[in-house]
Amino acid sequence: MVSVPLLIWAYEFGPDAGYSGVPGEFGSCATLGCHTGTANSGKGSVKVAFPGGTTYTPGVKQHLVITIADPATTQRLWGFQLTARLSSNNKSTGGTLQSTDQFTLLMCASSNLAGQMQVDFKAGGTQTCPASMPLQYIEHSLAGTAIPARLQTGSRTFEFDWTPPSTNAGNIDFYMAGNAANGDNGTGGDNIYTNKMTLTPAASGAPPSITPNGVVSAAAFGGFTSAAPGSWIEIYGANLAASTRGWEGRDFNGASAPTVLDNVKATIGGQSAFIDYVSPGQVNAQIPSNAATGATQLTITTPSGTSPAYNITINPLQPGLLAPPAFLIGGKQYVVAQFTDGSFVLPPGSISGVTTRQAKSGETIVIYGVGFGPVMTAGNQNIPAGQIVGALNQLTNAMQMSFGGVPATLAYSGLALNFVGLYQFNVVVPTAASNDALPVAFTLNGAPGSQTLFTAVKN
Repeated sequence: MVSVPLLIWAYEFGPDAGYSGVPGEFGSCATLGCHTGTANSGKGSVKVAFPGGTTYTPGVKQHLVITIADPATTQRLWGFQLTARLSSNNKSTGGTLQSTDQFTLLMCASSNLAGQMQVDFKAGGTQTCPASMPLQYIEHSLAGTAIPARLQTGSRTFEFDWTPPSTNAGNIDFYMAGNAANGDNGTGGDNIYTNKMTLTPAASGAPPSITPNGVVSAAAFGGFTSAAPGSWIEIYGANLAASTRGWEGRDFNGASAPTVLDNVKATIGGQSAFIDYVSPGQVNAQIPSNAATGATQLTITTPSGTSPAYNITINPLQPGLLAPPAFLIGGKQYVVAQFTDGSFVLPPGSISGVTTRQAKSGETIVIYGVGFGPVMTAGNQNIPAGQIVGALNQLTNAMQMSFGGVPATLAYSGLALNFVGLYQFNVVVPTAASNDALPVAFTLNGAPGSQTLFTAVKN
């Protein structure tokens, strides 16, 4: 075995830690039932696609795709192991690795590889290594080699996340080994490929700054210059983020929304806001439920620094109904209202490609909003900001809605299930005069809403 240039054990459930090609980490292995082969045999390859090209931004997560390829039709079972290390010291990990599906798992190891543990993927969970096992490896799992993968020829991809260190750590090397096995459950005939790829830190940018008058409540819900606890705001400026994306399921910790997205953080009154979208010019955030009312300072923090404080006014309530520019028809702003079949309450044919019709008295339509204040579940529990709503609830503030001045019945008024910070109102259309531009109004705790909105009714 000493004469073999590289020896890799690639079990169906992934190898032990230490077999990704890091210099000095290969030792003897006496595990039965393993696959063996010579490094870079055959005409295949193993490589990673990095969404950021050849650079990384400190603390900004990247979703990586590794591909093991082999043109031989006999190779039909695929496996891999990858680790990230600092170029300045290959015994130090270069960021953290996370499975994003059941086809990969995380291996943790002590610095001398004597201590090891496997951390399986769990939907909604976070994989972590104990302090005593600082080295991390990502590799295929048992599910990752199951049929139909077992029957696949040509190549196979696996996906996972990598988050670089939060500060500039210099160049980071990715060591990887791929196994293109023939699937005969033997120890020969498998082609092993290794590779090393290096990322350099992106040039440090200017610190973030918020544009004067650059913070409003969600524009599609009124775009007010003030906002309420639990409401969504849009922050405009420069150098607010190094990437552009919205949150994804992997950014959540269970039902809790992220307070940091691609290393961008918004702080409101000293508290972390919840972030659902980042870009160089715009960040969308949800205000914490217990944010103090009145004049409050807001900042954006990135790896390049923290913005000067921006003063925003927090009101106890700042309600707004969903009414985007796309629903501005004939100079009138229509509220977004939907029937149970998903079609919209609008004058027929008013928006090309969208199914629309007028509502009739007695029909139930759904309208959405933000900034309507606290709710209470059947168990007398409030649902705070930053949580995916999992239980029916009821507004604690009194709300009334009317169509053309005629009061409507609210069959439901509370936070929408399976969303974060979005209110839903199931409205029973009252007996109002037929009108393709019928005014829609509401009051909250007796105070009228400030939007001028319309809908279409035909009785």
